[in-house]
Amino acid sequence: MEIKDIVKKVKQIEIRTRKKTEASLMGQYHSAFKGQGMTFSEVRPYQFGDEIRRIDWNKTARFREPFVKVMEEERELTMMILVDISASMDYGTKGQLKREYVAEIAASLGFSAAGNNDKVGLILFADKVYKVIPPQKGRKHILSIISNILTADYVPAVSNIDKAMEYMMGIFKRKSLVFLFSDFEDPYDSKMLRVASKKHQLLGMRIYDEKDNEIPDVGYALLYDAETGKEVWANTSSARWRYTFAEAQKQKVRALEEDFATSSASFMNMSTGADYSKMLYNYFQKK
Repeated sequence: MEIKDIVKKVKQIEIRTRKKTEASLMGQYHSAFKGQGMTFSEVRPYQFGDEIRRIDWNKTARFREPFVKVMEEERELTMMILVDISASMDYGTKGQLKREYVAEIAASLGFSAAGNNDKVGLILFADKVYKVIPPQKGRKHILSIISNILTADYVPAVSNIDKAMEYMMGIFKRKSLVFLFSDFEDPYDSKMLRVASKKHQLLGMRIYDEKDNEIPDVGYALLYDAETGKEVWANTSSARWRYTFAEAQKQKVRALEEDFATSSASFMNMSTGADYSKMLYNYFQKK
């Protein structure tokens, strides 16, 4: 895409996602993700019903009347968005590529975080980590994240989720909100999910095109793996072959759901073009 096309696309995504975010997601986001603790705000005179443990004894002794410390929640959190940029994510058959759908969801999450004064960072990975944008606040930063997801060079390589998670945990020690976008077409170590979910609040988001799950009858076809370069002929006219393929994909999703569940992490299976705002709203509500 040319620069003018990128700017136009980013603007379109901002307009669409800000409407959805402001209408439904921002409040749920704030309620779902509490801060990291409490911080001192001010001292005021004691009122009936105040907790005794909040009494400021130095102030009370000085003025000979009870005063209490007012504490506020530390709202600032860090959101990390991890995006698989292996070649299979640069694909789509319903008018929207997987990466465009990811950019839109990431924008909605980012604007929700920005509206609560939280920081947002980005990690782009495939067989290794290719780009890291450190967490920052603000609208311009979110727009930069959207642009980077849209314009990344999607790599013809097998994605390595384990390396991306390991890198993220090595750099970001403080508990963060982690959103992992991938089509999960490649192997990963479920132990890494368990380790990550103990340290961070993790949501895995499988982004798929409808043709990832079911291949139509188009006769003999040469199927090409965009990540490994392998090619194989298949008789898609065979109902048995199509059934076997579809069942294998269903089994893969069931295994993903089980791995995330046993890791105490969350998981979503999202088709390009689906209304992600409802799914995120329900996720925030459960949290």
